[in-house]
Amino acid sequence: MSDDETIRQTAPTRRDAIKYGTALVGSGLVAGCVGDGSTGTADEETPNTDDGHSVTMEPVGTVEFDAVPEQWLAYTGDYADMGVALGQADGLEAIGVRARFGTHYYEELPGVAVDDKALTQLWNDGTDKEVFYELDPDVNVVDPNFMLNRLGVSEADVEEIRDNVAPLVGNTSFTRVYDWHDDYRYYSMYEAFEKMAELFDERGRYEAFDELHDEVLGDVQDRLPSESPDIAVLYPAEMPPESFYPYLVGEGFQSKQFRDLEVGDALATNGVTDAQVDGGTIDFETLLDIDPDAIAVRIQGEITDAYFDREIRSHLEDHDVASELTAVQEGRVFYSGLTYQGPILHLFQLERAARGIYPETFGADEELFDRQRVADIVTGDV
Repeated sequence: MSDDETIRQTAPTRRDAIKYGTALVGSGLVAGCVGDGSTGTADEETPNTDDGHSVTMEPVGTVEFDAVPEQWLAYTGDYADMGVALGQADGLEAIGVRARFGTHYYEELPGVAVDDKALTQLWNDGTDKEVFYELDPDVNVVDPNFMLNRLGVSEADVEEIRDNVAPLVGNTSFTRVYDWHDDYRYYSMYEAFEKMAELFDERGRYEAFDELHDEVLGDVQDRLPSESPDIAVLYPAEMPPESFYPYLVGEGFQSKQFRDLEVGDALATNGVTDAQVDGGTIDFETLLDIDPDAIAVRIQGEITDAYFDREIRSHLEDHDVASELTAVQEGRVFYSGLTYQGPILHLFQLERAARGIYPETFGADEELFDRQRVADIVTGDV
């Protein structure tokens, strides 16, 4: 070990303006609710301190701050989107994978922009602890157990980042299929969003989004037909696709728009396992046996209508087997967007899903929410 490494591992917190304490208990990094070591069934409270504030979020517990974090990173796009919604775009330094953060949606919001090319990409055939030192953020918005179990970061490195760089705050809730998450609670999108509002001291923006969300969702659900279709959410294994990774409509952030639209899950009904569990794929023959009413195709990155028509829709229409699918024949194959979504991206992807699943109810170009109102909240005109 070099002298530099010795100093690095024993140095105090990097930013003097911020101090923190975490409730990481037991032999690993998984912790339950602060105070009683439970697995997340108890209610949480986030206390304020005389000199600053604190945020309580599983699995890390309570994190205390002397000042509101200014420079920050988010590993997944859902939490990055929450920060943008709270007016914190300027302080965002890095993201796990740029293509999985839907910054192109912000182009429809006047005065709101995030240049994803300016963000450091944390994933580069792995995630090295050195990048956290180089970025020197005030807070790392990422679940430490996600770092351990999905990114392959060692427990020693996770603890070093927490102790010597900046605290960790976050809970992997975009999906609920990981067995390593069984010992602590999940959050709904807006529960997690509220925690981020406490982190950044942005209660007003959170409440404005919460009100807007309820209005938009109420208007959409009032228009839903009485019969709910069964859909299949698929990710192409190759382009143009001959097989797909299946994603179930579960309770995580990633499926919120489908739950909002009250659809059934054709894959789950037919015993298909989520690809996030075993990495398996299904082919067109299997899909034809299931024959969903609608097919939502998930692709990361900015996908144009022309690209989707060429690589997905036209390919399925011309395919010997896929062309027999009910969803293909009735024009209910649509681009469903990205895996990671927070409160802004959810509104866009809810709109896209409503048009794709219920084309007779929602017009192809119909806007289901006010872009200017969203932009006003983000830019501070709450």
